[in-house]
This record gives sequence, structure tokens and C-alpha cells, in this order.
Amino acid sequence: MRVYNTLSGRKEELVTLEPHRVKIYACGPTTYNYIHLGNARPLVVFDTLRRYLTYRGYDVTYVQNFTDVDDKIINRSREEGEEALKLAERYIDEYFEDADTLNILRADIHPRASQHIEDIIKTIEKLIDKGFAYEVDGDVFYRVKAFKEYGKLSGRSVEDMLSGARVEVDERKEEAVDFALWKAAKPGEPFWDSPWGQGRPGWHIECSVMATKYLGDTIDIHGGGSDLIFPHHENEIAQAEALTDKPFVRYWMHNGFLTINSEKMSKSLGNFFLLREVLDKFPADVVRFYLIATHYRSPLDFDDGKLEEARKALGRLKTTLMLVDEFQQNSVSADTDLKEIELLDKVNELRQEFIAAMNDDFNTARAIGHLFEISHLINSYLATAFQINAL
Repeated sequence: MRVYNTLSGRKEELVTLEPHRVKIYACGPTTYNYIHLGNARPLVVFDTLRRYLTYRGYDVTYVQNFTDVDDKIINRSREEGEEALKLAERYIDEYFEDADTLNILRADIHPRASQHIEDIIKTIEKLIDKGFAYEVDGDVFYRVKAFKEYGKLSGRSVEDMLSGARVEVDERKEEAVDFALWKAAKPGEPFWDSPWGQGRPGWHIECSVMATKYLGDTIDIHGGGSDLIFPHHENEIAQAEALTDKPFVRYWMHNGFLTINSEKMSKSLGNFFLLREVLDKFPADVVRFYLIATHYRSPLDFDDGKLEEARKALGRLKTTLMLVDEFQQNSVSADTDLKEIELLDKVNELRQEFIAAMNDDFNTARAIGHLFEISHLINSYLATAFQINAL
């Protein structure tokens, strides 16, 4: 089995830390709104990955977090006049409603940032002690230049990032590229007591702390959307590896964007469709089929026409299953004829091709193509069988 590792930029054989066991951390939603179809893509991608690894005999431990402490949540709470943590809790409930409808398996653990503040504070203290972080006026920043491998995931140099548009300007920081581990409380914001005063954690430290708490210093697979490569996952690496001096993640897997007219679907751009709105128009299994019919690393452009195509394509596979069931119920002969033996041999060959496709960086697009080949063979066989039974 081979997977594309964003860290190396190539496909690598999947060799887990422990034989037949795999530990996966997938970045979950920031809970300040309903999830949109773009949010649903990584949910389906990594749910499918988890299911396939289980099918292949792995003991999978799957962790997916909730970011329930974040600037976006605070801003939304002000707009809606609701306490930030209560708003986050409400949207976590809404997430589960949507994810359950989409038949996303619940993670083994769904940690929340708000429930791990003590762990986060202890981690920040250790980073300060090791010289990787510093405190200014109640804020704590990560000292990026202290981590010599910073940029190894995204392929960016610190110099490039210093001149980049995404870097926040704060004259109190040693370097513009340094990022917040702890933010001093502002009026009306949720806060916790810390050695640096009242405040709350930054986004990046939340995930690295929760991942290592439940999966250990080194985990097998860390997944998320391509938009998380920088700065989020880059910063997770810097935090975790500075602390432990061990590789944080063996395989980084990132799915491509869901786009509209070739532009990334996102709440900030306002060009998104809520998942529940799409599910009002299309069955959940059609939406899942649409989201995995394209290879997970490829961009996927959205329009209703493609969902209609997915509905028809999935319908053809369902029809084959219905015909098989009907044939088995009405077949009067217990004998297996030569044509059926030939069919079973060909189906088994295609099953191996299906597995080979999935083993090749989880190529669901090619694997689904083999399902349609199997469907065609079965339909041809059944058409003849039904004619014979009708005589």
C-alpha cells in the first residue's frame, strides 16, 4: 500500500509504527457555522480511508478534533449575541447531525480544544523553557527561527514567509513570522487563567497538543484539506517536534479543494453551499459518491449537473445489486454453471484490480471504474440467466 506524502512530495509505502495498527488524526471543523460541501470533502475522504484500512485488516485509531476556541467563533458569537462556547457547542451538535446523515463514522475520540486548556498551557511552558517560545504582554509567541526545519512541509523558506501577505504585523514580535501560542484576553472574549495572565490558546497549538495526547509523540497519518498545509500543519510540526525531538507525523495526506468556477469554496469568499442544503436535493449516498468519484488529491469543481451524474452512476450500481438479489431469490437451480464460474473468476480478477487501485494512494476514481466493469459483467450474465429461467 502506497500513499502520497505531502512532506516528501512523493508516494511512499505505508509502513505504520506498529504492525497492523494505524493512528490517524484528521483536522475537524471550527464550529462557528454549519458545515458546507467543501468541509464535507475531507470528512468523506478520511472516513473512506479509515473504512478501507479497516477492511484491509488494520486496527485503526481515528481522532478528529473540534476547534471550539477561535477568533471566528468569537466574531460569530458577537454577531449572534451568544456566548462563544455555547455557540460552538450548538454548532458541534449541528455538525454531528450533518455528519451522521452523510454516514460519517464517529471518530474514536472527538477532542475539543476547550477541554484541553491545561494540557496546552503545560506544552507552552515547555516550549518557553526550551527557547522555542517567548512571552510579551500576556501573549506567547513561537520563535520560528529557533526551529531549523520550519517550512519543510510547505516548501517555503522563512525569508519567503516574512515577505508573504499572510503574516500578521505585530511590532512586539521578534520576527513577523512568529505565531501566537497564547493570546491575552480582550474584553468580552472567553478566557482561562495561565502563568501569563488570562487568555486563550492559539489555533495551531490546540491540534498538536490534542494529536499527541491521544496518539503519542509520533502518529502514522495526519489528514486535512490542502489549505491547512500552511500555516496550520507547518506550525503543528514546529510545535510538536521542538517539544519531543521526534518526527511528529509519518505521512501527511491532504485532499484537494472543492471549487466553484475554479475558485475554492469557502465561507470567507461567500461562495459556498451548506451541506444540509445539498442533502435536501440529493440523497446522502449520492453526495458521498460524488465526493470520492474523483481522486482525493485532485480539485473537484461543483455544479448540480455533476451531482446528477453521480446520482445516475450510483443508480446503475444499485440496479445491479437489485438484479443480483432478485436472481438469487428466484433461481431454482443450485448448480453452478460454467458461465457463472467464468463470471466469478473475472469478478475476482477485477476485485484484485479494485484493491490495487485503492492501495495506490487510495485511488477511488480508478477503483470505482472497476466497480462499473464488474457491474457490466454481472448485468450481461443476468440478462442471459433471466432469459433462460423465463423459458
